[in-house]
Amino acid sequence: MRRVALSLIAGAVTLALTACNGDDGKQGEIGSQGPVGEAGVDGSKGVNGSDGTNGSDGTNGVDGKNGGSGLTRLATVPAGAEVTGIFLSDGGDLFFNVQHPSDTNTAKDSVNDKIIDRGTVGVLRGVNFNNLPRNIINSPVPESEFERQTVIAALGEYQILGQTGDTYTELGDSGLAGGLGVHYGINNNQKIIENNNPDFNGYIAAGENEGYLFTNWESYPGGVSRLKMSKSAEGAWSVTDAMMINFDAVKGTAANCFGSISPWGTPLTSEEWIVNSTVNSTTDASWNDPSDTGTDGMEALVAPDFPNPYRYGYIAEIQKPMTDAPEVVKHYTIGRYEHENSVVMPDRRTVYSSQDDTGGVLFKFIADQPEDLSAGTLYGAKLTQDAGLNEPTVTGFDVQWVELASGSNVDIETWIAQYDGINTSDYVAGKTSYLSLADVQAWADGKATYPSEAEGGSPVTAGKPMDNRAAFLESRQAAKMKGATAEWRKLEGISINHDRVLEAITGQDVIANEVVTKAYMYIGISDLDKTMVDDEGDIQLSRRVKDCGGVYRAHIDSSYSLTRIEPVIMGGTYRSSLTGAERCDVEQLSQPDNVIVMRDGRIIIGEDGFQENNTLWMYDPQSK
Repeated sequence: MRRVALSLIAGAVTLALTACNGDDGKQGEIGSQGPVGEAGVDGSKGVNGSDGTNGSDGTNGVDGKNGGSGLTRLATVPAGAEVTGIFLSDGGDLFFNVQHPSDTNTAKDSVNDKIIDRGTVGVLRGVNFNNLPRNIINSPVPESEFERQTVIAALGEYQILGQTGDTYTELGDSGLAGGLGVHYGINNNQKIIENNNPDFNGYIAAGENEGYLFTNWESYPGGVSRLKMSKSAEGAWSVTDAMMINFDAVKGTAANCFGSISPWGTPLTSEEWIVNSTVNSTTDASWNDPSDTGTDGMEALVAPDFPNPYRYGYIAEIQKPMTDAPEVVKHYTIGRYEHENSVVMPDRRTVYSSQDDTGGVLFKFIADQPEDLSAGTLYGAKLTQDAGLNEPTVTGFDVQWVELASGSNVDIETWIAQYDGINTSDYVAGKTSYLSLADVQAWADGKATYPSEAEGGSPVTAGKPMDNRAAFLESRQAAKMKGATAEWRKLEGISINHDRVLEAITGQDVIANEVVTKAYMYIGISDLDKTMVDDEGDIQLSRRVKDCGGVYRAHIDSSYSLTRIEPVIMGGTYRSSLTGAERCDVEQLSQPDNVIVMRDGRIIIGEDGFQENNTLWMYDPQSK
């Protein structure tokens, strides 16, 4: 813009006209002031101008998107450990564990002044993960020995809440005399194992800044701890009571892996590697083989009795979680297999559960009544791969559901009890004392009776009228024989954000400042190999990603059914010519295990991979 400056010069100039250089005359006297004239009439008031019209509001800006892969490294865990127990509370507290760190770690972290050489339960304090910006800076890849042996976080401080063996003696009678993660036998109360494998965490609020943290301990036998805790105004946590949940009423529990909190506020804990659902045999052909010591931990649990395998491998619900003696029930209705975890939809009836094994199945259970998982119908997922595609990063699957059977805990328990008396003296080489493949096939074929022993049937059911026990006691084989896809490889954690799904399905305004129109369940796959890349069956992917793994999402329709599964983010190219951490790129996913979904749609992913220091990642779907 051109600008013109105007200068006004005011001055008084007196011109004196004199002849030659004569002196000036004397100044005359000042005359007297004349009379003041009459005041003039006031002018009329001017008319007010009209107000200008308000300008229109500007449109809201679009959120910025992360560039690159959309991955942010939130934290790394010490050498030898995997990231487990990711849980985001309603208050924005992010819990996660350090599972089986190296016992050679010697560095004391600067926050807790502790060495992380045992199983460790903790929380990132000082930050609300329900209110994060989208431009978080990565935590560094560890370089020094101190960084390799401690938790390094991009946000907040990792506060240790407990480690394997902690007794909390400062709490007196509220302490844990046996130690955190310690398990006992049922009949003799003898200490069996001190467990370095804390897995799932679930926090249930009991008031403002106080509540109960439930943690799974993955071992033979398994267990669940409960820490009562409170949080200060500065964000620091204090443990005020500690206990291990008593599972005697359900004859103990085994290999408690991941889990979830139901919409009605009860922990659902998963029994995983107690079952061995191999591709070509039934689960328990060698369970009571006296030369097979694979069940020693379970034998000690119920000594002097021999354990019945059909009492393990389920979802257990802690139905009264915050009483002095929490009540526990195992839901046989959801099926028996290597449960990683289950998640309940907002209808409070539909449950999805993942099988962490080679040749696994994605299962669905629909309860007869809301908030009651004791009776309902079990289904297995049948996948159809996108035609002409096999690249893991772009290949999706349409989903149909194969009905297996309906049942109740009461009815299934009567079938389970028929195997209670079997022990090693009943073992016959080459045969099974439990359900056989021939038994499951006869059920799948709709036969009226079980086959005889001569026809490959098992002793307990030989020649008897057919029932639905195969669907609930040998669920993987039953699903496979009914046509469900039994080809997942290490189908790990599954997760939803309850409020996002509820808003997408019902239209209820439960997510502030956001309209959610599509709902997804996220699925972590640790390995994309073996049955997923064998060029057979329903899943036939390329081997490029292989053991680096990836994360899928499954679309949820208006009836809370999954209709399609598609890739979200995959690990880097698997480099089989290299060894150790180099096989999968340290800047990409390396064998993701469990996932959780944040309120704003971002997902948090924990690794169980090749890296020297496994990573806790955050992924932003808006980056795509």
